[in-house]
Amino acid sequence: MSASEKILSIIHHSPYGHTAKVASYIAKGAEKIGVKVFLMSIEDIQWDILDQSHGIVFGSPTYMGSVSGPFKMFMDSTSKRWMSRTWQGKVAAGFTNSGGLSGDKLSVLQQINLFAMQHGMLWTGLPLLAKGHTELDLNRLASHLGLMTQSDNEPVDITPPEGDLKTALWFGEYVALTLQRIKN
Repeated sequence: MSASEKILSIIHHSPYGHTAKVASYIAKGAEKIGVKVFLMSIEDIQWDILDQSHGIVFGSPTYMGSVSGPFKMFMDSTSKRWMSRTWQGKVAAGFTNSGGLSGDKLSVLQQINLFAMQHGMLWTGLPLLAKGHTELDLNRLASHLGLMTQSDNEPVDITPPEGDLKTALWFGEYVALTLQRIKN
């Protein structure tokens, strides 16, 4: 990696594959901008890469209006980095997926946002106006704090719907462009 190359890590928990699928689309969007992307599951955390990244996108499924238990354990495991301010000044963003149209996804994004703020990170949301409300539309769930997608309790090969995945691509591009705008 060159000294000027921006690095974005996307760390997620995805027990059924939907959140991982969304993470892969965010990664594709960021890669289109020329950012080096590391995609990782919380089951295989690469701490050195997270620490070297210029930005980190956090993703969790929405379970009972909250991040998943394993994702919360990941959050708690960062306390030494919080104390040493290791991630301070890095760009942060978040995303979540649930089976339901709402599923209280906003509370998950708020949890991830607060977590990033406690680390002193620079939050970037999803500044994309809703383009409609069909499954083909961008930001159909009208979220601005971060990316929300819906799996409708269907298999990962057919969900989330096309519009949600296109929004994930857009989000990845936006986060990457934000990274590039920030000087070292």
